[in-house]
Amino acid sequence: MSMFDSIDAFLLAASRACCSPLAIFIQIQGFFICLALALGWVLAAYVRRREIRQMKDCMKQGNTFAFLYHDINDLEHSNQVNLPRVTVVMPLKGFGEHNLHNWRTQITSLYGGPLEFLFVVDTTEDPAYHAVSRLLADFKDDVDARIVVAGMSTTCSQKIHNQLVGVENMHKDTKYVLFLDDDVRVHPGSIGALTAEMEKNPDIFIQTGYPLDLPSGSLGSYCIYEYHMPCSMGFATGGKTFFLWGGCMMMHADDFRSDRHGIVSQLRDGGYSDDMTLAAISGAHKRLITSPPVAVFPHPLATDLNFGRYWNYLRKQTFVLESYATQVNWIMNRALFSTHCYFSWGFVMPYVIAGIHVAAALRFYSKGNLLGETASPACGLSLVGCLVVCTIIELLSMWNLTRIEVQLCNLLSPEAPPLSLASYNWCLVFIAMLVDNFLYPISAVRSHFSQSINWSGIRYHLRNGKINKIERNKDKGPKFTDLGGKHLYGKNGVQNNAAFLSSLSRSLAHWRQPKKYDV
Repeated sequence: MSMFDSIDAFLLAASRACCSPLAIFIQIQGFFICLALALGWVLAAYVRRREIRQMKDCMKQGNTFAFLYHDINDLEHSNQVNLPRVTVVMPLKGFGEHNLHNWRTQITSLYGGPLEFLFVVDTTEDPAYHAVSRLLADFKDDVDARIVVAGMSTTCSQKIHNQLVGVENMHKDTKYVLFLDDDVRVHPGSIGALTAEMEKNPDIFIQTGYPLDLPSGSLGSYCIYEYHMPCSMGFATGGKTFFLWGGCMMMHADDFRSDRHGIVSQLRDGGYSDDMTLAAISGAHKRLITSPPVAVFPHPLATDLNFGRYWNYLRKQTFVLESYATQVNWIMNRALFSTHCYFSWGFVMPYVIAGIHVAAALRFYSKGNLLGETASPACGLSLVGCLVVCTIIELLSMWNLTRIEVQLCNLLSPEAPPLSLASYNWCLVFIAMLVDNFLYPISAVRSHFSQSINWSGIRYHLRNGKINKIERNKDKGPKFTDLGGKHLYGKNGVQNNAAFLSSLSRSLAHWRQPKKYDV
């Protein structure tokens, strides 16, 4: 028997095995996963589209400031003068190509009330310190902003440590504190919209939002975009949600002053993930988390985001499930771990089986046989056809939600270069769906057994869901952050002037010139 005959026999046997009741169940389950995702994105698109309609209706009625307030009377001085004080805390680490533009969008907010910005770094040797210092020097007479040096964390993640130090340094009259990641672009009216919801409903514990990833063209960036898209439907509720994103969280300042529900102590004492810890506290005390429909923020990914940085980011996301605050939180994390792993491979397996069916049918047909002479290839191709239809429906739904969120972002930031879907490569999106769902269980299992992760050059070790050891070694860790591609260190820990000016000029060029995702 020749080698090709052996391959043909193997493919035919594999195709028959893939028509067994178990294999058919796996394939049909995959169809339902695709359709469930498509339905979730349709519902999320409905919420975002409803907000777009409201804004356009207000604009037709003469309110050209609908991107700030639906009711133009809210812009009256009598209303603006009574707005509460807000402190924006931004924990920083490193400096990259998009940071300058992101920081500009944050400090040039059109919020009418008292507003202060606290940029928190761990040390003055961080490249972000020098970049922010120069930026704030340009705005020193226009905004209330300053840099806070938090020092090194010893009992929790550096991000949480920076956040808590920022809270300690906020103004004594601050009513709301807003935590923002430094790699997110906010809209001129974002702070006002979040504050208005907090004022409208004092029972809100946390307000949150979610990023709209702008892939840079690499497979790694599309994998991150695909990873975030299923999560985005949980934030597009227009109101109550059980999800929380640490990149945007507005909370009552008094909750930190009084350590309500132990939020400060639970974050400080071994906390690794700010959003997972706060979400667990919210669930334990039945507090309300909301996500307004306008809380979607452009998130440009680094142009040099390679696959290795994507893998490390995925490891950080799965590692979050290894941290927990209570026993109930641990049980929920284990359930999420198991469910996500099951459905990730449940999504991928039908495509593996479809590949076997297609290969068997092609070999069978190339030898001059008719598909009707055996039931296996014909049966397999019928299932493949169903999978193709479900995949197309899923991709169309993802495209539609992305299109609507791009449109919403353009309306919310009329002064910015408009975003566009023109650069999205939907073939890469499909490949990223397979790659990301295949790798997720592998990453989750590795995180479970390693109990350690390198996050922005710092290695954290967990024990019983809490950080119990922190290691810092610049020589062994990564030199760049995962998503933003930010430089974590300059020369000998400090950027020299030439390196800083070069980085700053590149950032200004990126800010002024349209990107691939701009029109």
